[in-house]
Amino acid sequence: MAAGMKHLSKTFVWILMGMLIVGLAGFGAVNFSSSSSSVAQVGDEDVSIGTYVRELQREQRALQAQTGQAMPMAQMTAFGLDRVVLGRLISLAALDHEAKNLGLSLGDENLIEELAAIDAFQGVNGQFDREAYSFALRNAGLTEKEFEEDLRREAARTIVQRAVLTGAKMPEILTETLTGYIGARRSFSYVQLMASDIALITLAPTDADLQAIYEANQDQFMLPETKVITYAALRPSMLLDEIEVDEAQLQRLFEERSDQYQVPERRLVERLVFADGESAASAKAQLETGGATFESLVETRGLTLQDIDMGDVTMGDLGAAATDIFAAEVGTIAGPLPSDLGPALYRVNGRLEAQITTFEDAKPELIEELASDRARRLVETQAEDIDDMLAGGATLEELATDSGLELAQIYWTEESSDDIAAYEGFRTAAAAVTAEDFPEVGFLEDGSLFAIRLDEVLPERPEPFAEARDKVLAAWNADRRASTLRKQGEELLAQAKAAGSFSEGADVKTETGLTRTAYIDTVPASLVEDVFGMETGGFRLVQDADSAVVVRLDAILPPEASDDMTLLTQALQAQLDQTLAQELFQAYAQDVQTRAEPRVDQQALNAAQANFQ
Repeated sequence: MAAGMKHLSKTFVWILMGMLIVGLAGFGAVNFSSSSSSVAQVGDEDVSIGTYVRELQREQRALQAQTGQAMPMAQMTAFGLDRVVLGRLISLAALDHEAKNLGLSLGDENLIEELAAIDAFQGVNGQFDREAYSFALRNAGLTEKEFEEDLRREAARTIVQRAVLTGAKMPEILTETLTGYIGARRSFSYVQLMASDIALITLAPTDADLQAIYEANQDQFMLPETKVITYAALRPSMLLDEIEVDEAQLQRLFEERSDQYQVPERRLVERLVFADGESAASAKAQLETGGATFESLVETRGLTLQDIDMGDVTMGDLGAAATDIFAAEVGTIAGPLPSDLGPALYRVNGRLEAQITTFEDAKPELIEELASDRARRLVETQAEDIDDMLAGGATLEELATDSGLELAQIYWTEESSDDIAAYEGFRTAAAAVTAEDFPEVGFLEDGSLFAIRLDEVLPERPEPFAEARDKVLAAWNADRRASTLRKQGEELLAQAKAAGSFSEGADVKTETGLTRTAYIDTVPASLVEDVFGMETGGFRLVQDADSAVVVRLDAILPPEASDDMTLLTQALQAQLDQTLAQELFQAYAQDVQTRAEPRVDQQALNAAQANFQ
């Protein structure tokens, strides 16, 4: 019983949250001059200052745990959380007042059971412990009387909640209607005409034709808002010529990379280990006589090929078996041979030749790596001086002249991805820069430094016809293709309607028992949806840019009688019942609160908030 009441109480508190905005409207401006020990009076119930402060602290701790930041009272007030807490307490007090009017209460025996079921009040033997009970309440700042009264009120509220929520059931006709809609099926056949199959007569439109399309469809040829940005950049690659690399350092780096430059010959091998040499020899004999395959031997052992795969191995990885395995042809099985796990058969699946790179061959790559690393450090050392120059009023043009930085201008949009715009660091800075910002040093992922200045913002605008001409020509061809496709589709539709069926030579495809959520690749996205709006035996033309489909509805089918549909019906009914119960409880709780006529002592409320820590 205790567990059930706690579960309902948690649900109950969350349901109440949905009533706060409406509920607060009824008491927010009313004051009374009763005892300052309470912040609100709801019917015969008081919301004490202590209760209000504890709820504020609980809300504060929850927010601080969620955000990881301190949440002072001023910020909680700005977010309206003080009103949320007050509204929640007033809603609870209104239900307490209602429960008292109804004569509901928790008896002493049930109270004892509730207390004994709380883990914090139990001793090492799992039984109720009076000392543990008193200690826990002292730490929470509560007296036994206060806690027990709270527990009685919570139990009474739970009884009220159960009375409203239990038995609420939505009419089954709604569930059946929804299930019928979701599970409804259609069988249909269709013929598809592909735009890619249409051979257009080659025509060269005049500039006047293209200009007319351009002007009639201006929205298709718009340039996005564009930032005109000047930037100065110092890249590590610009400093490579200034860096000398010591031969000894190159040799040391080459030796450190020996695994990369001195790769020995390898084999791709699978190894099947046996308990003893006799079992391994018997398995090998079965392979030689055709009595078994390597795969069947693996499967007999309860293994998979993945379990026995050794990957690519060197001679050093194979121990005493290395010579025989490396001598075996690809595709053959060597063994029985020794392994660290016992006698084994080895299947050789591939041969990887040795890859030996000499120092002279690797030298250019090593020089570039060492020089690039030093160049990046050199860029970093210049960053502070460049930043100081910018802070002193130097322009990007002066930086390019005095410090050898690259100077360029870019027309930047969110779609820009060429050259420096390919770097996330530059894109972030370009997106944020404004005309009021002064250039400052930033870094790119490759170690380059840069600074930017916003020169101008160009609003969304039509792309000049001369620059958009290729796009206009493509649109003209697409329109011709779409028109031809539509004409062929309409002709096919007319023929099918006249004959009542597709012609014998047509490439007819059929689908059986599809639901609304079915997906058919390559056909227009709206095809399945359109089919559900048709009558049996009817024809319809459905077209998109890639194809035109003439479809005939063959049959309207009810939802499939399956376990999935049964589970769906049950889930829908449960969800609808729960929604109805919650709506009923919200309406009831709002009525209870209205009848309780809540009143707020604003002075006590202000005092509680002023002293809140």
